[in-house]
Amino acid sequence: MNSFAQRAPITGADQSLARQMLNKVPEVTLIFWIIKILCTTVGETAADYMNVNLGFGLTNTTYAVGALLVVALIFQFRSRRYVPGIYWTAVVLISVVGTLITDNLVDNMGVALQTTTIVFSAALAITFIVWYRFERTLSIHSITTTRREAFYWLAILFTFALGTSAGDQIAEQYGLGYFVSVLLFAGAIALVAFAHFKLKLGAITAFWAAYILTRPLGASIGDWMSQPKSDGGLGLGTTGTSFIFLALILGLVVYLSVTKVDQTPPEMIEAEVESGSEGAAQVTA
Repeated sequence: MNSFAQRAPITGADQSLARQMLNKVPEVTLIFWIIKILCTTVGETAADYMNVNLGFGLTNTTYAVGALLVVALIFQFRSRRYVPGIYWTAVVLISVVGTLITDNLVDNMGVALQTTTIVFSAALAITFIVWYRFERTLSIHSITTTRREAFYWLAILFTFALGTSAGDQIAEQYGLGYFVSVLLFAGAIALVAFAHFKLKLGAITAFWAAYILTRPLGASIGDWMSQPKSDGGLGLGTTGTSFIFLALILGLVVYLSVTKVDQTPPEMIEAEVESGSEGAAQVTA
């Protein structure tokens, strides 16, 4: 694992708070990636459903979903532990908001996709740099303080916006069909997994690379399922696709709530806190 994966010392007030908070995000398992892709698909189809089918328009849809995201994040930040229902609700909503940010810039303001891709890449890079500067880690296994959680959600927002921009740019530039796009981005994620497991690519780098790529993958799956058969889709429509994936997300979140298989063991968090305090003591000495 590379240097980005090293744990940062948690001291003082942060250490006290860390003892009260369990890790606020789920462990990375196969179910995590399945729900993540389902959420990105819903982000694509739900935005289109509210914008077009319900007639909200792009601006009103942005306001409505943005308000819901604020409420979800308030509940998420107030919780002292990872709660699957709260966490994944926030992910679904932030996926829609990330999509809408790009759509507003491109459709309403006329900003080129190439420009938005560069801007969101820079924004994500700056977020990681500042996060690492303050915390000395980008690990998601120790999101136990409010500041770390704030960095985490800001990075998540930019990954969705970047994934939307980059995915749309590739699709428009090369004129790929929906199913071909699905295969392309699935293959890219497979390459990241290969680089991690076989070529020793760092876990943190591999995680965030895959996280970005799941956005265009999920969007391509959503378009493939929802668009008319005449355009190369399955013709399920945005309504049908959205409700199918929301039902799948709900079922998996209920499963996680009951089994708790994706929750970081408290002893692991406690060990990281103790390790951090020992490391800080050595530096002080």
